[in-house]
Amino acid sequence: MAQTKLDQVKERVAQSGRLRALWAASNITAIDRMRVNDHGPVHVRIVTRLALKLLRYLTEAGVQPGITDHGGTVQEAEVVVFLASALHDVGHAIHRTEHELLSVVLSPQLLDDLLEGVYEEPLRTAVLIDTMHAIYSHRREAEPLTVEAGIIKVADALDMEKGRARIPFRVGEPTIHSVSALAIEKVEVKKGTDKPVHIHVRMSNSAGIFQLDSLFKEKLNRSGLARYIDVSAEIEGEETKIIERYAIG
Repeated sequence: MAQTKLDQVKERVAQSGRLRALWAASNITAIDRMRVNDHGPVHVRIVTRLALKLLRYLTEAGVQPGITDHGGTVQEAEVVVFLASALHDVGHAIHRTEHELLSVVLSPQLLDDLLEGVYEEPLRTAVLIDTMHAIYSHRREAEPLTVEAGIIKVADALDMEKGRARIPFRVGEPTIHSVSALAIEKVEVKKGTDKPVHIHVRMSNSAGIFQLDSLFKEKLNRSGLARYIDVSAEIEGEETKIIERYAIG
């Protein structure tokens, strides 16, 4: 069976020593130097899995990806979503501040190498620029102009299971950020009934609502995809105590 475009690009990413080095450097900045949460290969794998699932459910429901404006198909949309997932946080290798813009700075040469021989012009450039648009648009205040970019914004925010929340929190400090992050047990992305996508969040403590209402709700509303996605959350079983005592000073 012939390889799909996505399979070809996946192989390129798996073989890219530079990309692995950037993921490792991103975590040196985030975890070792700033002592915030992971932004390396584990985060990339989670975002990639969620993003491709979101794309599948949306396109199955007839939602048109942005790459079709350039004459591409769902196959190209998969490549855009995959590459944007892989590259959206590499700017952390330079600094967390403005990392979305720094990711855009680092991406063109990487994308040229990863797309070499996979696409001919002009589709090759269309895939490259839509990937860079999706990378840039995961910036908090940026408005995604394509479905693929909206998917990256949503998938990035959904990486919040068991303390992996996108709100950075200082290790060991019992803030509402760390407490609410630790309350998220499981995030499930499913095919919806009333809408194309249903996201269900299982929590151990009601503090987890802060993660959904403070960060995810804002990102979903800014993604351009809110009309296609339902979200529900519940506490399963007895509510778990996360901290014993809190003090100031």
